[in-house]
Amino acid sequence: MNEKRRQETEERSRDEPSTQILVKNPTHYQTKGTPNQAESQSALRSVEPQVYGRMAKKKPHSQQRKKGQFGDTDDPAEAFDALSEEHTIADSLGTYESAFEEDDLDGTIEDSDFWQVGTENDDQNNTAAARQSKLQDALEGLNEYASEKRATRREAKLRRAFKSLTQFADTRNFHEVIDTDLIRQAAFHAIRTGPPSEQYAACRVLEATSVVLGHDEEEWCQSLDRQLRSVIQTIQRATAVRMAALRAMCMSVLVNTAILHPDSATTEAWMDLCEEVAKPEWRNESVPPALRATALDCWGLLATGLSEFDLSGQDEGQMGRGLAILTLLQESLDEIHGDLRAAAGECLALIHEARWQTGGDDGANVTARQFHKGSWEGSEWEPIIDQARQRISELSTESGYNLSKKAKKAQRATFREFMATLVDNESPEEVVQFRNGTTLELTSWKEIIQLSFVRHCLQGGFQNQLLTNPTLQYMFGLDGSSVNDKGNGFSQLEKRLLLSKTSEASKLQDQKRSKDRRKKENYKNDFLLNE
Repeated sequence: MNEKRRQETEERSRDEPSTQILVKNPTHYQTKGTPNQAESQSALRSVEPQVYGRMAKKKPHSQQRKKGQFGDTDDPAEAFDALSEEHTIADSLGTYESAFEEDDLDGTIEDSDFWQVGTENDDQNNTAAARQSKLQDALEGLNEYASEKRATRREAKLRRAFKSLTQFADTRNFHEVIDTDLIRQAAFHAIRTGPPSEQYAACRVLEATSVVLGHDEEEWCQSLDRQLRSVIQTIQRATAVRMAALRAMCMSVLVNTAILHPDSATTEAWMDLCEEVAKPEWRNESVPPALRATALDCWGLLATGLSEFDLSGQDEGQMGRGLAILTLLQESLDEIHGDLRAAAGECLALIHEARWQTGGDDGANVTARQFHKGSWEGSEWEPIIDQARQRISELSTESGYNLSKKAKKAQRATFREFMATLVDNESPEEVVQFRNGTTLELTSWKEIIQLSFVRHCLQGGFQNQLLTNPTLQYMFGLDGSSVNDKGNGFSQLEKRLLLSKTSEASKLQDQKRSKDRRKKENYKNDFLLNE
């Protein structure tokens, strides 16, 4: 009986594999046990491949995906929306600076001195040549952009190209030294195949390139239209990417058509799209508040190219674009999202400013087009404007625990400016100071909206472009020769001695303020002691 039972057990062990204990061998995997178990290795793989799946060879480091990063999910919707709404081109700066360090075996990677161009002893020609050389070197990395397999390195190339375009590019000879097709192909490749952060960087590069190119670049604008429109309409894309694509396209439209040809079909089409995106629902899907705020910002940017009557006037055959969205703007003021409320208030201030500036020299029906300054009385829009004024007044003095102290302070300051325009008909004021001491004063919402948009686009290269870009100079009514005149400015040494925080003048001012604070504190203490 025992002998028969032993034979049945041995036959069963040959046909049915038992629990295995695997040990790793440098050349192959084998089982620890009897020779029969080792011989049945191939059979085990076909019967139970999941047992050997755990011991499979690890992927190379370049093919591994970090936990929580792009591609770490099987759901396409979750795979795209992996970027914060507050993401900027300056985020993940460590990636930008160190993406090339791993392969820097010959010491060819530039340090921070790469971005320093010109000194006080260099003449203007040498500085311009150095800028051109730096720009060409920075954009050479886009030649083999599609062949680069690491997303971090591709993103680093785009960040480097963005910084070079904003700081070194000169509109006057840009076409002579830079191939715009190369920039466009690299950006489109990133938008189609890259992770969200790479797509965002590509949109920012396209936006900056549109500003550098200037006007009369309709072919460039049309080439961006189809690609970026598709990004905006795809709800699976990250919200920050859709916002960047919308800003990039509207900036291109403003520079190429809205300023010189405000009545073009392209401007009208993109204003229509911005109005649709700014609604709570679009294409049967809810729209993120941050994307709605960007849509209102872009609508206001394109509206700056319209005449006062086209924006806020009304007659028997035409109604201004601003009047059509007054209800949407008034409802947006009641939203919780702070940026959305601020964007709505800014658009209302722009429309109100155009309303009181509407002139009577536009042809027929002069009397119907002439409005009393700042007056909405007697019009069908008066109740909406009154509600908006009341809400803006509340936001300018709002207090509570739902916002931080810093956020409340910023909100109050912002809506006080809107209230001054809507209630008191006061013009806003913004002053831009240049390095040579020249100042640029802006006194209308039209110019301030354009300034804030361009400043957000160019970031650290804003003043460099304003000094050399004829399109921006025309936009803000700036005399290029006066701002480029260095005769009235300070040298680098004078700035260090007079304007630096460590200068003698700054130290004296700090001592004076400390003395005033002590005097004020002593006065308060003396008042309390006398009581």
